[in-house]
Amino acid sequence: MPPRRIAITTPVSARETRARGVRRRRAWLGQLARIRRGLAAAWRRLNVKTRRYILLAAALVGLSSPLWIINLTVAFVGHSLVFPLSPFFLREKVSALVTYAAHRPLCLLSGHPDLPPLVAAAEVRYHLPRSLLAAVVQVETNGHPHRISAAGAMGVAQLMPGTARLYGVAHPFDTEENLDGAARLLRDHLHRFGHLRLAIAAYHAGPGAVMHGVPNNGMTPQYVERVLSAYRALRPAHDRVSAAKAK
Repeated sequence: MPPRRIAITTPVSARETRARGVRRRRAWLGQLARIRRGLAAAWRRLNVKTRRYILLAAALVGLSSPLWIINLTVAFVGHSLVFPLSPFFLREKVSALVTYAAHRPLCLLSGHPDLPPLVAAAEVRYHLPRSLLAAVVQVETNGHPHRISAAGAMGVAQLMPGTARLYGVAHPFDTEENLDGAARLLRDHLHRFGHLRLAIAAYHAGPGAVMHGVPNNGMTPQYVERVLSAYRALRPAHDRVSAAKAK
């Protein structure tokens, strides 16, 4: 058997280590300089019209930066689809983000309670049809307590900032407070319109849009059908049997 060779490494001095670091930095700086020179040469080869278009595009990106920063933050934090350059509901989105920032540290410490008992208690407390609030929550967020919509609606039942203030919901991302405000809102819509379909439409589009029926705005009719479908599926079995006998 041939004798094993043992590799002998010599210790690297501190001076050599520093010299290697200097060489690496010089190599990076040289590479950056080459990139800069290449970009400058490419810019000089462009005609005047193309340069103007590029400068205009850069200016538009700079001017629109508040838009896409707000919208992308809402999309990331609120788990929703938001067009980056959307100019709509900016005040509501900023309000929702500020509210979320105040809520999140507390949430990390305490978490969120179990949802179904809170939904059932709110329905009983405000004399709502059983499973109506549960159906709204399922369609709105599927129980996600930190959802922020593209319009700035907040929390598990998606209360708009103005609606939250109107109903005294100080912490819209708190599940219990959010559900309590949503239940009161649904109760008021039911009392005002006297019809389940119109109450659901008012929850989505606002009461002013429902004065002459469900608004045909391309979104609310589908929303109403989805909530009604979930409501029928979530109702207790004996309620469904009673409704079938009544027919």
